[in-house]
Formats: sequence, C-alpha cells, structure tokens
Amino acid sequence: MPASREAIESPYAWARLTMSLLLMTIGGSGMYAVTVVLPHMQRDFGIDRGAASLPYTLTMIGFGVGGIVMGRLSDRFGVMVPVMIGAVGLGIGFIGAGLAPGPVLFGLMQGLFVGLLGTSATFAPLVADTTRWFDRRRGIALAICMSGNYTAGAAWPPVMQYFIDTVGWRQTYVGMGIFCVASMLPLALFLRRRPPAQQSAAPATAATPSTVSERPLGLSPNVLLGLLCVAGVSCCVAMSMPQVHIVAYCGDLGFGAARGAEMLSLMLGMGVVSRLVSGWISDRIGGLRTLLLGSLLQGVALLMFLPSDGLMSLYLVSGMFGLFQGGIVPAYALIVREYFPPQQAGARTGTVLMATLLGMALGGWMSGAVFDLTGSYRAAFLNGIAWNLLNLAIVGSLVWRAHSLGLFVGYAAGRRAAA
Repeated sequence: MPASREAIESPYAWARLTMSLLLMTIGGSGMYAVTVVLPHMQRDFGIDRGAASLPYTLTMIGFGVGGIVMGRLSDRFGVMVPVMIGAVGLGIGFIGAGLAPGPVLFGLMQGLFVGLLGTSATFAPLVADTTRWFDRRRGIALAICMSGNYTAGAAWPPVMQYFIDTVGWRQTYVGMGIFCVASMLPLALFLRRRPPAQQSAAPATAATPSTVSERPLGLSPNVLLGLLCVAGVSCCVAMSMPQVHIVAYCGDLGFGAARGAEMLSLMLGMGVVSRLVSGWISDRIGGLRTLLLGSLLQGVALLMFLPSDGLMSLYLVSGMFGLFQGGIVPAYALIVREYFPPQQAGARTGTVLMATLLGMALGGWMSGAVFDLTGSYRAAFLNGIAWNLLNLAIVGSLVWRAHSLGLFVGYAAGRRAAA
C-alpha cells in the first residue's frame, strides 16, 4: 500500500535513503571489482589488455540493460523485490567468476549475473525510488543516494587489493559473493513500504510549470531524451578512461597495482564529495547547468592526466578528477524530473542512466583497445577528451535553448517560492 504524501521528506524517508545508500555501496562492488582484478585476471588467463577489458564492458552493458528491467519490476512489485534479486545475482556472479576456468565464463558471470541481475538492481531502481520520497530537497537526496556508487569505488578497491595480495583474486571474488548475499538481503527488508502516490502535476519545487511541457526545451520529448542519452554515452566514455584503467596504468608505469587501487579509491572518494556538493548546487541552479559545469571540469581533469606520469602528480590529478566529475550522472536524473512529467520519470530515468552505463562500457573497452593499438595510454586519454567535447557541445546547446526560452528565470522563481 502506498505511503501518504506526508511521508515525503519525513524521518522515514531519510532513514530509507540511508538504507539505499548502504545497498548501493554494497551492490556497487560489481562495477569496480573487475577493474581491480583486471591485471591479475589478464595474467592468469594469458590474454591482452583489450580482451581483459571486455568483462568490464559486458558488466556495464548488463548493468545498463538490467536497470530498465529492474526498474519495471520495482514499479510493479516495489523496490525490495529487485534488490533481493540483485543480492542473489551478485552472489552467484562473484562466486562463479571466481571459479571460472577461462575468460569466456568469467565474462559471462560478470555480464549476466554481476551486471544484469546484480548491480543493476542497486542503481536505477533505488535512484527512481528516491525521487518519489523527496521534492524540495530532491537534488541533495539524489546526490546522497548516488554517492553509494562512489563510496563503493572508494571502499572496495583497497579492501579487494588487500585480500588479493593475501589469498588471491579468485578467493577474494568468492568471499565477496558470500558477503553480498548475507548483507543485502536483510537490508532490503527495510524497503518494504511502497512510495507515496504520484501526483499528476509536476512538483513546483522540483520543476516549475515553465519547465515541464509537451515540448520540453522546445523539442519533442523523444528528441530531448535522445540528446540526453547521447550526452550520457559521451561523458561516460570519457569518465571511464581513468576509472577503469588507472590500476593497469600505474602498473605499466612501474608503481604497482596497489598504488593504482589507492588512486582509484581516492578518485571515487572525492567523487562522493563532488556528488554532495553538486546536489546542493543543483537544488539552486537546476540539473542542466550543473551538468554543464561538471562536464567542463571533467574535461579539464582529463587534460591534466596527459603530462602527469609521476606518482604524486597522479595522486593529485586522480583526486581532482573525482572532485570534478562526481556530480555528472545525478544531474541526468534531476534533468528528467525537471523537464518530463513525473509519471514518465521512472522509464525515462532508467533509459538515460542506461545510456551513461553503456558509455562506461564502451569507454572501458575502447581505452583498452586503443592501448593495444598504440602501446600507450596517451592516445586513450586523448580519445576520452574528444568524447567529452561532444558532451559539452550537446549540453551547452541545451543550456542555450533553456536560456533563450527563459526557463532558468522560471526555475529560479519556483525555487524562491518553495523556500
């Protein structure tokens, strides 16, 4: 039975947000685990860097497609059901991948169970669920929820690297599978209550009447959604280069995988800070301008990787990269709620988030393939910068359209009225 409207932004809503954060942190292990074991798995299976990057790509494809599937399950049965499925999927996936005799079965376990049935259940469904429990503070609530994706990246790499060095990557994977099942199933029970019934009108505090229309930004809804999807792919192709390959990059430079895992942890830890700050900003300037700011800063950080090949400079740039780009993906979810009716938010949010995940999948594989062709990560960083420029062009054009239509003035007025 749906909760009453009074439950929105209630103490229960904040407690539920905390559970969602924990679940996303645990479930997010599926996104980052394969990047930590990449050099170990490559050596164990005797394959090149591009082939070793494919399991990550399969994981992200499964992650993206699974978000839509799990979102529909959540709409019908409540978010608790997909989260429980995700717990079992991660358990089977990690244990199966840890016991896999070769790269084919390893990739299958990563893509089907870890990605499609596992991690996907702790991302798009929890994000969509969070948007239904908050209105005035939706931006910061989304930022907190989606910080779980980065707290996973900050916490799991060093923990995994410790156990890999101690007992090996296979035993580490098996242990992670057991932990995911044992921890996620009890936490999922907290999400039994259904969210408040949606209103037919858009909330004035999240998107004023001047932003939600039959032709958002003067475009058809599907055209705007398509542009957001292309923007999501392009920004995340760029984003994936450091996130997927920093461990291997450090190994190639002679610093060792452990230093790379620390840089990945630092990068994603700073991403948590970035998401919280960006959430606070987006509640004041809107999702579109927040997205433009994040994309611009991400491009600057990617440029700074080019001259950085020393240990301290890589630590510094990794931290800056995390701080600059952490608010990008939550901005897409907020844009959907700003420019589309709330009854369409679930499906359209899942679609845009799927595009960002496909961008991560494409970028993770592409960077490995470029490395195999050139023998260097410099060309891979340049490739990421080019994709980031495409994102800037799309988002910049949407911001220009919103400014021309006077929508930012309407948004600001709505925020002042809500306050």
